[in-house]
Amino acid sequence: MRNQGNRERRSMEAEVEAAKKRCRELIEKIDCLDVATIKSNCKHTLLKLAHSEFSFLSRFPIHLASSQPLSVNLGHLEAIVYILQQPFITAVSRVCKPLPLSFSSKHKTLSAAASLNSIHVHIVCNLNKNPVWVIVSDRNPNYITWHSNNKTKGLKSRIQQVLDAAKSTNTLRPYSIILFFSNGLTIFNHQKLKDEFGASKLALEFSDSDFDFAEETEGEWVHVIPGMYKEACVLEIKVDHVVNNVISSEHEVKDSFLNVFPPEHQGENMNPNLGSSNSFSALLSQMKKVESTKMEDFSHDDDFINFDTTALIAIVSGISNGCAEELLNKPEVELRHRFKGNYDFVIAQAMSELQYPIHANLRAAVSGKRGIICESVLSEFKELVLMCGGANEKHRADQLLKCLLVVRDSPSERLIGLPTTRKLALKNKIVFGTGDYWRAPTLTANMAFVRAVAQTGMSLFTIEHSPRALTGN
Repeated sequence: MRNQGNRERRSMEAEVEAAKKRCRELIEKIDCLDVATIKSNCKHTLLKLAHSEFSFLSRFPIHLASSQPLSVNLGHLEAIVYILQQPFITAVSRVCKPLPLSFSSKHKTLSAAASLNSIHVHIVCNLNKNPVWVIVSDRNPNYITWHSNNKTKGLKSRIQQVLDAAKSTNTLRPYSIILFFSNGLTIFNHQKLKDEFGASKLALEFSDSDFDFAEETEGEWVHVIPGMYKEACVLEIKVDHVVNNVISSEHEVKDSFLNVFPPEHQGENMNPNLGSSNSFSALLSQMKKVESTKMEDFSHDDDFINFDTTALIAIVSGISNGCAEELLNKPEVELRHRFKGNYDFVIAQAMSELQYPIHANLRAAVSGKRGIICESVLSEFKELVLMCGGANEKHRADQLLKCLLVVRDSPSERLIGLPTTRKLALKNKIVFGTGDYWRAPTLTANMAFVRAVAQTGMSLFTIEHSPRALTGN
């Protein structure tokens, strides 16, 4: 009996140590998640959960192994992090936290959702430019029941509740619900999801972007893919057949194009080298040329990038175009007189530019993309350049605008549906909402607005850049 007890103890010790090792590896993976994809508060939530698991394992009473089996949530957290590592996942705004619901009047009759103030989904993000909610399960597929019983809520009830919640809100409504069963799904449950909810296999391949171990072959170390999710079943349930905030017809796309420049003033006649830095010319050359606004010259698969006013100013600013060092060499008295209360702001930007040149940092974001701006941004940008820009900055502004499509202010229903507050100003909802309508990330330095949107639980695809000011160059 004593020998058997010792064997059980050693076996449990080994199991606990293996789980602690997985915990440490999981924490490392969370730390390495791209900050451009996942918000810092989401990483904090994941780290808190992972550290909690590690603390539990560190306190686990080995001597009670026979009466207290090892039960951890590691597999579930690992699956969530695996999903977050995928390149097609962007704009992660919420992870493992309840999503607050605001009901639209036309959906108040949905009984399953009406009694809820929030819904628990595991990831709120964008998948291939569309907002989605992700539900993750690492349970043994044989223990996932379709109908509810005394011990557990059935899969049918869980999915129905999530769908009702999704349809009950305009602002947070996802394009689809993604179901990730890391250990697979029984044929019965798979067929039920297909028949009753229209679930279909997600038309994307998940990649093993993470390598967990290596082995030696003929004197050389080679990476081995663990294949943890070879049995995984990934399904998609469309919330609506028609989603209002996604381009849904050729007529809508065509009507949204509004080019403010006559054809002879577009792309081919621009001369970005005149009065401009080499980095400015190189940046513009990375974008797709705007040579026409005819609908047949564009496809629904075109990659667009939406510029807000901060992005346009940053690109044409003298600070970004070779004047940073010159500014820093000028007498402080002269600069304080020139920039007044903005002195510290401008100096900090000039120092940042010398260390992190903004044109070089933006090149990857705009490469191969068609740049768009809405009418509101065009108007504000022109006004600022006219008032504060120098001759070179004005020239660069003209050249930049010739590379961009100007579209009508057409904010998506979900963005414009957010309550207008000091932090969620109407003008910003229009600018970012137009990018959302075009399924385009918005390039911006307005992180206060981005944070305010994230706090609502909405996933919004944005790309952050460092601010730059006009200097009169």
